[in-house]
Amino acid sequence: MELRDYIRILRRRWQLITASMLVAVAAAAGLSLLQTPQYAATAELFVSTTASDDAAAYQGGLFSQARVTSYADLITGEEIASRVVEDPEIGGTAQDLSEQLTSTVVPETVLFNITATDPDPGRAQLIANAVAEEFTTYVDQLETPAGRRNPPVKASVTDPADLSTSPVSPQVLRNVGLAAVLGLLLGIGLAVLRETLDTSVKNVGEVEEILGASVLGTVRFDAGAQKRPLITSLDSHHQRVESFRVLRTNLQFVDVDSPSRVYVVSSSLPEEGKTTTAANLAIMLAQAGLRVCLVETDLRRPKISEYLRVEAAVGLTTVLIGRIDLADAVQHYGDDGLHILTSGATPPNPAELLQSRGMSDVVTRLRRHYDIVLLDAPPLLPVTDAALLGAQADGVLIVVRHGSTSRDQLREAGDRLSAVGARVIGAVLNRAPTRGGDAYGYGYGYGYGYRPEPGRRRVPTG
Repeated sequence: MELRDYIRILRRRWQLITASMLVAVAAAAGLSLLQTPQYAATAELFVSTTASDDAAAYQGGLFSQARVTSYADLITGEEIASRVVEDPEIGGTAQDLSEQLTSTVVPETVLFNITATDPDPGRAQLIANAVAEEFTTYVDQLETPAGRRNPPVKASVTDPADLSTSPVSPQVLRNVGLAAVLGLLLGIGLAVLRETLDTSVKNVGEVEEILGASVLGTVRFDAGAQKRPLITSLDSHHQRVESFRVLRTNLQFVDVDSPSRVYVVSSSLPEEGKTTTAANLAIMLAQAGLRVCLVETDLRRPKISEYLRVEAAVGLTTVLIGRIDLADAVQHYGDDGLHILTSGATPPNPAELLQSRGMSDVVTRLRRHYDIVLLDAPPLLPVTDAALLGAQADGVLIVVRHGSTSRDQLREAGDRLSAVGARVIGAVLNRAPTRGGDAYGYGYGYGYGYRPEPGRRRVPTG
């Protein structure tokens, strides 16, 4: 991936990155505050040798430096600790005390430090000084050869431990800062991983590359679309109205030489917004003065009659079985000349009806009476209905749900249409995110049960 790809991921997944960092900071702060504060006290010791001249002093200095490293290791042993715990003011066990001690050697010197930590600053000071004094005695005993009174090496306390006024741990600010950095890196890693594993379609370029057809429109997010899915309830300058206005304009440039066009509106899977897209597109085309008929060919899960509040009992299936004439089944909607043909009663064999000669005759008759006929079809992947209709129509308009439809699903939908010789005239990218508004999310699409105001009346087409 290039730098701009990472920048795009950061902009898209900023919520995940921020959440990861905040969780890490909260965890670090909580754990730090729960820890018992520890205070440290440090005493400094000096190691020297007895020397009679300059040469001996130089050799003694080298000898002392070599000894210092060994002494530093002895400090944390249980021998010194067992002697110190005999002091009733200190008490405890030798093992526990040795774990409270650390020693460090000052590089290239004969100095080393003894540090004691304890929740009580006074006890930490007492332990550090007691260990330092006890260690000087221990060195005398350890270094004195048999038969001699004075050792060649001597350890002296040069700087006794002072009383600490601030704890050395936990260091809340440092822990929180490190947690913020680690949380940020973890969040970025999770964002990149999620982006890599996420195969959903998120931009126009992906749709056009997979389908080999243009995206004719992008329907932006509308926070109120769940309650008002139809554009007839919106202001004329609303962004969703403008989205369908752009879609209408682009659709009119498809097959411009054809006096009458029949298009199937479908999607890869349910809940991608194909029914509301078909309904709103039909409304917008009718408002432009075109003669439009919206046909509900989704005989398995019909929704048009619910959205537009038209009669559902009589419709396409009624016409196909010969119980009513097509002109009597078509209903009028609104004041712009839009006509609706609902699905009618749900049949047991939808696919057989849609590929029957009767269906072909219905499409032919509608083509003669209308400028544009929109067939709201079932999704392409679960059933074959949309592909069958696509073979009879002039083309298929595929609705793609932003961030939900996967690239494989969209590719398979296109392949199913190609297999029957159906033509993809374009796509609609639905539920696309909106930037710069008061809200950010997705709210418009397939499956909402909003009903416009009653009072629609059905009229014959003539």
